[in-house]
Formats: sequence, structure tokens, C-alpha cells
Amino acid sequence: MTTRGVLYVHSAPRALCPHVEWAAAGVLGVRVSLDWVRQPVAPGMLRAELCWQGAPGTASRLASALRGWHLLRFEATEEPSANAEGERYSNTPELGIFHAVTGAHGDILIPEDRLRAVLARAARGEVDLRSEVEKLLGKPWDDELEPFRYAGEGTPVRWLHQVV
Repeated sequence: MTTRGVLYVHSAPRALCPHVEWAAAGVLGVRVSLDWVRQPVAPGMLRAELCWQGAPGTASRLASALRGWHLLRFEATEEPSANAEGERYSNTPELGIFHAVTGAHGDILIPEDRLRAVLARAARGEVDLRSEVEKLLGKPWDDELEPFRYAGEGTPVRWLHQVV
């Protein structure tokens, strides 16, 4: 069974670009050569996109391979498949990594135990309910990445198929 996804590298320093390609190649099992273009939102940074096809869980493996690299902003998405929900990973240097399960239409699916925990903490006055729900939805990551997403319109996209 296969699924599809996209790796969006929103900003990376030039020196990190080959390492991103090597990490993606290690996950996908094929040579990766991205078309890096200037990122106008962050002078001196580059951006690239990679569409992939592979086994469910590939987005998770891509996010794990790239997480923690300073100055790297990226998102890894995976479409739902017959036996698995979709996924979205977002990473920024300031916020770290965010993970969400996504449904067939791209909506974020929040597990009820996480909602119950937030409601309980809010009822005790420990947290602000709105702020915590926004975190569950990834709003802080979306707020930070949105200018980088917009700047990427027209970026060349390359399709790669994982060898299974």
C-alpha cells in the first residue's frame, strides 16, 4: 500500500541544503536532488518542495530525519490511505515540531483525550482554553509559517517515487 505526500522546506541555509537532500534520500530510498530557490521572506535562505509517493509513515520518517536542525523551517504532509489517517508535521526553529493527524479533507483531527485534558486544565484555571485549543490545531506554527508558504507560490515541484 502506498500514499503520497509533500515535503515543503520553507527555509534552509545554503550549507544545510545538501544535508536535507541526503536525509530525504535516506528515508525515500532514492537519490534526491531538489530545485532550491531563493526564499524572499528570509534573505540568504533557500526553499524547495518535494512530492513523494511511498509507504504510510513516510512523512513521520522525513520529519524525524529533519527535526532539530537549527534554522530549518519545513512541513511534511501525508495523505490518508486505506488503513491510515493523514499526517502533517510542521517545524520552526522557535517552536520546534508540531504533529497533527489529518482526515480525508485535510482537517486536523484532535483525539478526545487531548481535548478532555485541555478542558480539565482550563476548568482548574491552569491554562487559557482558547490558547490551548489553538496549540492543538497548530495555530502558532501556521502563524509563523504562513509568510513562508505564501512566498513559495510558483516554486518548482519535483515528484519522487519511493522504491518499496
